[in-house]
Amino acid sequence: MQMAPQMGYDRAITVFSPDGRLFQVEYAREAVKRGTTAVGVKAVDGVVLLVDKRITSKLLEAGSIEKIFQLDDHMGAATSGLVADARALIDRARVESQINKVSYDEPIGVEVLAKKICDFKQTYTQYGGVRPFGTALLIAGVEDSAARLFETDPSGALLEYKATGIGAGRAEVMEVFEEKYTDDIKLTDAILLGLEALHNTTEDKFDASTIEVGVVELETKQFKKLSSEEVADYVNVILEAHSGEEETGTEEADETESEEKTGEETKEDTGEE
Repeated sequence: MQMAPQMGYDRAITVFSPDGRLFQVEYAREAVKRGTTAVGVKAVDGVVLLVDKRITSKLLEAGSIEKIFQLDDHMGAATSGLVADARALIDRARVESQINKVSYDEPIGVEVLAKKICDFKQTYTQYGGVRPFGTALLIAGVEDSAARLFETDPSGALLEYKATGIGAGRAEVMEVFEEKYTDDIKLTDAILLGLEALHNTTEDKFDASTIEVGVVELETKQFKKLSSEEVADYVNVILEAHSGEEETGTEEADETESEEKTGEETKEDTGEE
């Protein structure tokens, strides 16, 4: 009996398949695709990270689920995938930030830290007896009077984006960004755009209590999380906009139906068929 082509090539991280694939890394990417949706948007005056936390039970305290973390004064990260793996990488990123501060007496660069984390993740794809990290990070911050946004991959790949998403709703998020993102977007509008992208992935289950938002302003160069009241204000704007669209659509449908009925009545009056 002949074995399937991939059988044996996904047993160890160090073994390439004949077509040049590392199946364990691809499986790690699948873990990210099953994670909660996280998005990042770069603006002219800062950068924002947003996550829709997945609440699976009404008994769960939403505040106990943390998906956005502060890495340094000027930098934060959003995670998707295996929570424990993400926490380990966040701790390492914080240590690297402090080492740089002690060694060079200056904040670590956003790109430098992102590369260090990706280098660490890459080593877990090259040696036997270990497995890749089943998580992806969006690392956002400010350096040299410019906002930066990087996406890390379980393979250790690193890409910089103007706006991007990770997790289960990435495809829907990227559609919104491709259509509506502009290079001159302000931070407030970037928050609203990120929330609109998340709204498209939630199947009408959009609640401010499950949304987490972190921002880094270019002026202050300080990372902060928005309070639940601030998040609720932004979420209400999105909900009102979408409820207005639904009402407009209903009115248009009623008008069309009314016109059709009027047309039918006119035909009957004139005896037309």
